[in-house]
Amino acid sequence: MNATIYPSIDVRGGETVRLREGDYARETRYPEHPADLARRYANAGATWLHLVDLDGARKGGYRLTPLLREIRGTTTLRVQTGGGIRSTSDIEDVLDAGAERVVVGSVAAADPPRVAAWIERFGRERICVALDARRDANGIARVPMHGWTAKDAPAFDGLLTFHRDAGLRHLLCTVIERDGMLMGPDLDFYASIRAAAPDVVLQASGGVRNTNDVRAVLAMGCSGVVLGRALLEARVTVGEVLEW
Repeated sequence: MNATIYPSIDVRGGETVRLREGDYARETRYPEHPADLARRYANAGATWLHLVDLDGARKGGYRLTPLLREIRGTTTLRVQTGGGIRSTSDIEDVLDAGAERVVVGSVAAADPPRVAAWIERFGRERICVALDARRDANGIARVPMHGWTAKDAPAFDGLLTFHRDAGLRHLLCTVIERDGMLMGPDLDFYASIRAAAPDVVLQASGGVRNTNDVRAVLAMGCSGVVLGRALLEARVTVGEVLEW
């Protein structure tokens, strides 16, 4: 099975943290420094890292360039990273710092044509669109912006259609209600994305608890899976996932 495992490190205030359902008031801090954690994942066999600037995602402006340079300078990890990416210069700075791929979230929801232009400029392999979904009271999946804190959120389906038709290659989708909750991935939702955009390389995120969840996500057609809390709390290890 050709798939990619992305250990995730979320950073807030320079520390490794996890939020529950994207709520900044429901934060768990972990003692291991983000750079040390990245090295541990690399030593365990990981080849990719998903690095998130939570401060940047909420307020705008990517802040993790020094950390990104340290990780790239001390490991062989390929890094996809985002949080606060708002401009062409942000993307250039992050790529210059050693990122393999830049994750764009809020702008992908607020100004899709601008992201399509970035994909044209930097290439399909360099940009990952993050359409993170939360269902509203009517059951419609919507994409909240600015670190998932904005109240106005466009519909997921319309954004997916636009980016698919604009030539998107890499899509990351976090099901917000499951993020950091260890309640299992939303397989039905990912199946609907695969049906609507079969040529998009889909990364699943949110709710993964163990290797069985990883297997299930990959078996239904996702090309990658992001692992956060389950790794941090040793409910699963990089080695266990990579064994098969």
